[in-house]
Amino acid sequence: MKKSVAIIGGGIVGATVAYYLNKLDDNHQLNVTMYDDGEGQATKAAAGIISPWLSKRRNKKWYNLARDGATLLSNIAIETNMDNDIYNQCGTIITRASHEKLNELYKKALKRTSETKTIGEAYKLNANEVKNKIPLLTSSLPGVLVTGGARIDGGKFAKHLKHLAQLNNLNIVNKNVSINDEGKIQLDKEIIEYDYIIVATGAWMKKTLSNLPLDVDVRAQKGQLIELSITNTNSGFDMPVLMPEGEKDFIPFNDGKLIVGATHENDKGFDLQPTNEVIDDLLASANRLVDGLNQENLIKIKVGTRAYTSDFAPFFGSIPQYPNILVGGGLGSSGLTTGPLIGKLLAHSIINKNGIDLDQYRKPIENYITLK
Repeated sequence: MKKSVAIIGGGIVGATVAYYLNKLDDNHQLNVTMYDDGEGQATKAAAGIISPWLSKRRNKKWYNLARDGATLLSNIAIETNMDNDIYNQCGTIITRASHEKLNELYKKALKRTSETKTIGEAYKLNANEVKNKIPLLTSSLPGVLVTGGARIDGGKFAKHLKHLAQLNNLNIVNKNVSINDEGKIQLDKEIIEYDYIIVATGAWMKKTLSNLPLDVDVRAQKGQLIELSITNTNSGFDMPVLMPEGEKDFIPFNDGKLIVGATHENDKGFDLQPTNEVIDDLLASANRLVDGLNQENLIKIKVGTRAYTSDFAPFFGSIPQYPNILVGGGLGSSGLTTGPLIGKLLAHSIINKNGIDLDQYRKPIENYITLK
């Protein structure tokens, strides 16, 4: 008899869960339904950087998750023939103002290259060499290039994986649902029972679970980014992504597009309206790297809502006392890196509980979801 699975949320986690429930379902034993209204979804607004290896974060479990998440993304891109406009392993450059900090960063990069293949090679660049790698720059600090770094379009990534899953066992319902006090899906006035429910609603998770006697440590973080049109940028090669010290992330494309951002704005609730002061600040940051940019270069503003926790660590797994309800959330700004691996681990938890050590990647879920 087939088992039924509901996925609530079609962002980076939900899409990857759907992909792996399809990929791992060799005996066609699953019926999978995804509920997603798409409103405010962080993944849709995200154009991000995959480069966790030189992060300043000291949480070892987070680093394990991000490191292996970066490797998984590279593998998914290859196995699904993903287009370069979705995922592009173009390399990343991280700059530093002082030679001491630059040398420290470079030593860390060399150490990481011996630990994981996905990072690729590491090179120390002077300011002119950085500008040669990214010709549109008029100003730069020296930096470290890691060739395995990548840029990713979160919305296109999720759409790509959902399309593959729809070819087999995934049905998508573009409606908002909740979980009732019996742990069943509430769709309008209809009650639907599933063998498993996976909740991947990001900053809205607290609302999704509000009918259950649970305290959920999830907060909303607003993220804004801008897309600029840049002329005469055809370098003839894929330019690396730039993570400049003291400035916003800088994601160039060969077609004359430049993305700057995103911001990390706590305590803004679920406001999806662009903020003039923030947009001006993003534009000013870009202008300090590329002379002459102004409002005429601005072609698009994207706003999304991320989820984060009180200790800024993600969480995932079965909810205490509700073993058929699994969650993945609190990803924060690293969601495009960590979300796919969380999705895969949730899918494995349902299909083949094959002894993966989840605790190498997470703190106890009771740190984030507790019974009232």
